[in-house]
Parts: sequence; structure tokens; C-alpha cells
Amino acid sequence: MHPPALPFLLAFTLVLPACSLLPNAPLPQVMENALGMKFVLIPSGEFLMGSDESPDALAKDYPHYERQRLVDLVDEAPVHRVRITRPFFLGQHEVTVGQFRKFLEASGYTPESVADGTGGYGYNADYDPSKTQRGDAFEGRDPQYSWRNPGFTQDDTHPVLNVTWNDAVALTQWLSQHEGHTYRLPTEAEWEYACRAGGTARYGRTNEPQSLLKIANTFDADAAKNWPAWQPYALQGADGYAFTAPVGSFEANAFGLHDMLGNAWEWVSDWHDETYYARSPVNDPLGPDTGSVRVRRGGSWHTWSLYARCSYRNWNSAQTRYTLVGMRLLREDDGAGR
Repeated sequence: MHPPALPFLLAFTLVLPACSLLPNAPLPQVMENALGMKFVLIPSGEFLMGSDESPDALAKDYPHYERQRLVDLVDEAPVHRVRITRPFFLGQHEVTVGQFRKFLEASGYTPESVADGTGGYGYNADYDPSKTQRGDAFEGRDPQYSWRNPGFTQDDTHPVLNVTWNDAVALTQWLSQHEGHTYRLPTEAEWEYACRAGGTARYGRTNEPQSLLKIANTFDADAAKNWPAWQPYALQGADGYAFTAPVGSFEANAFGLHDMLGNAWEWVSDWHDETYYARSPVNDPLGPDTGSVRVRRGGSWHTWSLYARCSYRNWNSAQTRYTLVGMRLLREDDGAGR
């Protein structure tokens, strides 16, 4: 049984952001809820979704990648026009450990990794890589790993990990009930629109993989120390984080959003279908009606630069919990507080 509604959660406060934007760009409108989640108002607009770069074009900037990795990106095409017809509020940051803890304490919800007794995944420096096909020092499922423990140190300012798609939906449903506003996961289209923030390049503003060192916590020299076999895929430089970074540690994009790329993969609402783009409607696409796996976007602290592009699509079952996967929430714009 869930506890009764908490009156303090009815407040939604307008705050002024402290973020790095493009020169002369106006400050975004930011609202903060009682769990401490900040939401940026994203305007309606149009953009070109997806990517149709050829393997030859990609090979010039990703020379260490096997050819097949550059070919296996067919679900990013065709590039198609999308119109987002309604503004919305999107989390300025990924949901943090501290915010998720507050949700659990207030709601009584039990995350799937705990409820089903199987746990999550975690990093173990002493793990025998021969025991896994990935050979990557992640082990699980194991009850010792959950949102509380991904195998490395996190505090309340870091993105929560090991949360399932179902956990994310539960959080949106609870917030919607207790605040009287509609929260949900963004659609793929809304997510990519917000990630690009008016840009058309691989990473929004730029095509250069090395640019990620300033705007995203991805696989670099710091992370590669723990995965020496993958050194060729690491960025040439260090961003100061071998694992997750506190949210907001990197530059914001032109919409005032942090960590849209890197730090933690983010669940979105859509089912995955590699052929969907060919029939996607122009206005507010919602994704396929049915499917077997849900999409996650944006890459993580462990993601190679090829897979941290705005257009890249990944997916897992709704019950998946992993040491790289978190979430970012959307609050629909109902005009309140504007």
C-alpha cells in the first residue's frame, strides 16, 4: 500500500539556471519540483531525425572501428522530417540517485532489481572476463547490485543506474498523481529533438568525436584504464571521470540540457523497430504500437564515441537493469507557472 499524497509535492518552482549555453543565447525557462528535479522548457519546432551517413563517411572519423560496426546502423535511416507541435518540459539532468531515493521513500515503490530478488549488474575489477562473452568486468544479475550499488562509488548527485523501463514509468506515474501534472518518458523524437537543440551534426553542434571531452562523459583515457583491450576506441584525452560524473558536470547544449550524451543511457517511451523511420508520421511520432524491446538513447560513461551520436538507437527489454542505464523525465507543458 502506498502512503497518502504528500502536500509538499504540489509545489513547482520557477528557478534561474546556471548553465553554459551558446553565446548570446537566452537563458532557458527552468522549473523545479519538490524532488529537486529541474525541467527546461523545450519549444515546439521541426528537425531532421536520424542519420544516413555512409560507412565510408563514418570510417574517416572512426578509423579504429571494424567495418561491420559502421554498417550495422541501418535503423537510423532514413533521415526524415519531424515536427514537434507542442512545447514540453524536459529534465535538465538525468534523474539522480538522491532524487530516486526520495521517490522510493515517499511512494513505497520497490525497484524491480529488488522486488524480483535477482538484483542488477555491477562493475567488478576482479571479475574473470572469460566468464562473459563481453569480456568487460561487468557481472550480474546479482542481488548485491542495484540502484544503490553499481559496483563503483556514487553519491546523491550522480545519475541513478540499474533502473528498468518499468521503474522509470512507475516514477512518472507517481509524480503525475502526486503533483497533478503529467510526467512521462520522452518519445524518441522528442529526445532526439532536445539532444540536437537546433544542431544538425552528430553531436548536435559538431561532428568531431574529440569534442565529446567537453560536452559528455563517455569512454576516454580515464575509463580505458579499466578496459585496456578497448584502448583503440577511447577518446584521446581524459575528462576526469572513469565512471559516472555528477549530473551537470559538462557543458549544456543550446536548450540548456546537460548530459544528453554520455553519463547514463536514458530510457524513452518507444518500442524499437528498425524499419519505423520509413513510415514515421511527421507530427509528434510515438513509435510503433507494439514491440518486444524499449529504446534507450544517449550513451553512457562507458560508451564509445560512435555510439554516443544524437541519432544512435539502442534497446533492451523493459525489465533490463544495467550499470550503464538511467533515465530522464518529461513533464508535459500545461501552462502552469509560465
